[in-house]
Amino acid sequence: MNTHLPVEQYHHLLDKKRAKLTALLAPFNPAELTVFASPTSHFRMRAEFRVWHDKGDLYHIMFDQETKQRYRVDSFPIASELINRMMQTLLPLLKEQEILTRKLFQIDYLSTLSGEIIVSLLYHKQLNDEWQTAAKALKVRLENDGFSVQIIGRASKQKICLEQDYVDEILPVHGKNYVYRQIENSFTQPNAAVNCKMLEWAIDCTRNSQGDLLELYCGNGNFSVALAQNFRKVLATEIAKPSVAAAQFNIAENGVDNLQIIRMSAEEFTQAMNGVREFNRLKGIDLKAYECNTIFVDPPRAGLDPDTVKLVQGYDRILYISCNPHTLCDNLQTLCQTHRIERAALFDQFPYTDHMESGVWLVRK
Repeated sequence: MNTHLPVEQYHHLLDKKRAKLTALLAPFNPAELTVFASPTSHFRMRAEFRVWHDKGDLYHIMFDQETKQRYRVDSFPIASELINRMMQTLLPLLKEQEILTRKLFQIDYLSTLSGEIIVSLLYHKQLNDEWQTAAKALKVRLENDGFSVQIIGRASKQKICLEQDYVDEILPVHGKNYVYRQIENSFTQPNAAVNCKMLEWAIDCTRNSQGDLLELYCGNGNFSVALAQNFRKVLATEIAKPSVAAAQFNIAENGVDNLQIIRMSAEEFTQAMNGVREFNRLKGIDLKAYECNTIFVDPPRAGLDPDTVKLVQGYDRILYISCNPHTLCDNLQTLCQTHRIERAALFDQFPYTDHMESGVWLVRK
């Protein structure tokens, strides 16, 4: 089945999201919503497919969310053109080597605007030297077909990288190219074009800022690297080790010299700031040297926990990116007691779905 996109309905569907988010934010008297549209096809830089084995044939499948029925996927117009090209090139090559298809149950793709792609092959078997030899031969064939590709094999408690487990993305933001290392199986923004618009909006909100920036949940430094230009210093926290490693690379690669990353959760950082606990990870970092009067948060779907909301409220300016407008509004019930919304935005990261990514820029009343 080739999944058809209702491209002609795109702007109508986006208008429905605009109306819904405008209604949700209405109690907080926001500024008029700025809406950032997505490309209407080939916008998603990541894709995961189950693999179906059928009498010697092999193909990608997905499951209908409502009926739970599986359907064959030969092309996937939501995914980047690079992923689509790889899907069609990869399967015939896999089928030539039985060691590569036996017990293969899933294929994950991570692509970039820079032309690099990771293919992760997931198995219900342990991978041995024979598999590795076949995977290396596959990589050479794909490179001969013009792909800049990394191949990773995964099985229970096993991960084999032929070379590396990352790709380097290049994002154009306000006329400047930023390099972002993206680690396989770690969080990255799925819609690169809309991510560029999010970064530009965040830079515009924080332009002419005084003092320093604190960022909680910084991931691979996607926002903090781009925002550092607007602040004297930036202090950012992230809990996942691979993301911290990628962020350190991104800081160096982009020539950012005023950004420090600490590996801790938002909850732990709140405890450290409030003097509740001391952390060895903060040795050598003088928190008192930072004059953070702006805070940036991009929390998980659950939103900010009550203690972190209180922490965030202590800052004059708050930049809040949300992947769940309902938990955003829950947090705004408290934040808007002390702050007002100066700017609000809708970022259409996930076209043709009900999912909404939004942003608010709050300033102390």
